[in-house]
Parts: sequence; structure tokens; C-alpha cells
Amino acid sequence: MLSAESAALVRATLPAVAGALDEITTRFYATMFHDRPELLDGMFNRGNQASGAQRRALAGSIAGFAGALLADPGARPDGLLSRIAHKHAAVGVTDDQYTVVHKYLFGAIAEVLGDAVTPEVAAAWDEVYWLMAGALISREALLYQDAGVQPGGIWRPWTVVERRTETPDVVSFVLRPADGGRAPRARAGQYVSVRVRMADGTHQLRQYSLSSNPGGELRRITVKRVTGGADGPDGEVSTLLHDRLREGDGLLLSAPFGDVFLDDPVDATTPVVLVSAGIGCTPMTGILAHLAALRSIRPVLLLHADRSPGDHALRAETHDLVGRLPSARAVFWYDRPGPEEPDARTGPMDLSGTELPDDATVFLCGPLPFMREVRGQLLGAGVPARRIRYEVFGPDLWLPDTAA
Repeated sequence: MLSAESAALVRATLPAVAGALDEITTRFYATMFHDRPELLDGMFNRGNQASGAQRRALAGSIAGFAGALLADPGARPDGLLSRIAHKHAAVGVTDDQYTVVHKYLFGAIAEVLGDAVTPEVAAAWDEVYWLMAGALISREALLYQDAGVQPGGIWRPWTVVERRTETPDVVSFVLRPADGGRAPRARAGQYVSVRVRMADGTHQLRQYSLSSNPGGELRRITVKRVTGGADGPDGEVSTLLHDRLREGDGLLLSAPFGDVFLDDPVDATTPVVLVSAGIGCTPMTGILAHLAALRSIRPVLLLHADRSPGDHALRAETHDLVGRLPSARAVFWYDRPGPEEPDARTGPMDLSGTELPDDATVFLCGPLPFMREVRGQLLGAGVPARRIRYEVFGPDLWLPDTAA
């Protein structure tokens, strides 16, 4: 629990700290990577560093946690902490790294805010940091235990047994454990990290959703080639996987993680709504495949938006899975409709003409602007916020669970 004395100081200084967080996190990463360049080898995403997404996500999480403590000194914002813990476990974060981050983060705070950081203010924010770090360390220890791995020891070699082109910019890879052992337990909707060695010798990690039924001995990831633009460079890992990974090749995968998943007992009857856009279809396809494997009787409504039927990855498989579920239906929206989907709707997703099942659990995945817009539509349609679960690819720049 945050002490009353620290709470008063954090409340008084939060506007100044929050206003300088972008500068603080920029300096933090620059100094830490200068002194500890090995952290860039297989721990941090260089693309997110270049675009600034990582530092904005860090700033948002710090501000969100501090705000939650001020609202309730004993609070532990479960949505925020669970999401971060799963992301950390998926890249192998260990306890000792929190000490490293503390050193450089608080050094950056002192440099940016100068004399405003008195010993009392520093102690108060130190309390906030270690409350957050302690909560994450505890959660991550449980995640590693549940995954059956040692803290940080998440990697296992797999072999590509099939490569399939889904669309001009999306490829699926089917993998099996290279050691001949059993595949680890995974839940429908979760993701794995892949670890690859780049041309300059540096290792990079990326997370990809499991896009097939997670209950078998094979795993599948479906990778979209990321094309750079104003927000960042081309995706170096997705480009490498598209250009170089072939059947028979090896790939390092982490244990499965992710707090947005569906556990579906055979007798479950709660409706499920799966809402996605673009490559956000991948965790939804995994959930559909899981439901189909169980011969689930749950009502399922799948809603997907894409550029065109030809750009819609896993479209034919989606139709097949929906057809295997007795109470499932699908609605598609396309910017450029085609004859392949004569019943599709035109334009961005608009739920005003769609009947949503009562008491449904909603899973949401896609670009951030899409998710913000559709979440608003869902709330406007009477879906409670607690029933909307979302997955963000990359750093979480949204954090709606912590919004005021």
C-alpha cells in the first residue's frame, strides 16, 4: 500500500512527472542502452525504439499505475498489471532487471526534473516504482511456474513443417517441437515470441498470435510483412521470416503467454463475439479453431473488417470453422468488396445494423484506431466495458482499463 506521506507527494508532483514522461523515458532508454548495449540483443524491439512506441507505452503504464494508487493506495490495477506481466514473461524478463531499470529510470527523472526531485519526492516515487515492480515480479513468477519454465528460460527450438502463403503480404508457418517432445499447454488467443538473429548479429524478438487450435502438437503463427512509413521502418523480423524461413528450418519460440484467451468447457453456453480487423484475425482464428475442436455449442458471432477479400488472411479457413460450429455466424466489411464475398458490407465496420447477443464476452483485436472506434460502438450498444477484452500487437498505447 502506498503510504499517506508518499501519496501526498506523488499527487503534488504527478502533473510535472507526467508532463515530462516522454523526455524522461527517452533519456532513460538512451542512457541504459549506451551503458548496457547487451539489452538490445534479444530483449527490446528496435522498431518500437525507433518509432517511440516503447517509451510511450512505458510512460503510459507508469502514469496509469500512479493514478490508480492515488485513487486507492491499496489498488493493484489487474488489467494493467496482467497485460504487462504477460508481455514481460514473453520476452524473458527476470527479477534482477527491475533493479537495472530502476537505476536508469530514476537517473533520468533526476536529470530531467532537476531540483524539483527532492529526496522526499524521490523516495515517494521510489515507493511507487517498487510497488509496481513487486506486483509484476510476483505475477511473472506465477506465469513462469504455470508455463513450466524457469524465470527467463522461455526458449525452445521448433521446426517449420509447413509454410503457406495466405495473401500477398501474409504467410503462415506450422511448427512442431524440434526435440520431439510435447508442445506446451497453450490457450486459445495467446501468443508466442519468436527469437531470430539479424544480419548484424543482433537478436530480435517479436510476438505472434497462435492462429490455429492450440490443443494439438503443432503450432501455427501467421505473419504479416510490416511495411514502414512515417511511424517507423519496415518490420525487420517479419521481413526476415517472409524472405528466409522455409520448411525444415528451425525457429526459437517462447512458451505461450497472453492474458486475452478463451477457456471453453464443453458445456459452456455464454455467447462469444470475435471482432477484428486486418491481421487481428489471427487470435480470432485460433479461438474459432479451439471452439470447433471442442464441438462447442456456444453462440459465436465473428465480425471482421479488411481492405478486400483478397487481403483477408485465413478467410476460407474462417468460413470453414464457422460452418463447423452449430451456432456461429460471420459478418465481413471490406473497403473494396469483391465477388468472393457477395454478402459482405462495404466500408469501415459499423455495428448499427448488427444484432449483438446478450451477455456476450467480446474479444477485440486490430489496429488501435479501429479498436478505439469499435469499442465505442460496443459500449454505445450496451456492452459493459468489463466484457470487452482486447489484444494489442506490440506496446500497449491504449490502456483503456486504466482510463479515467
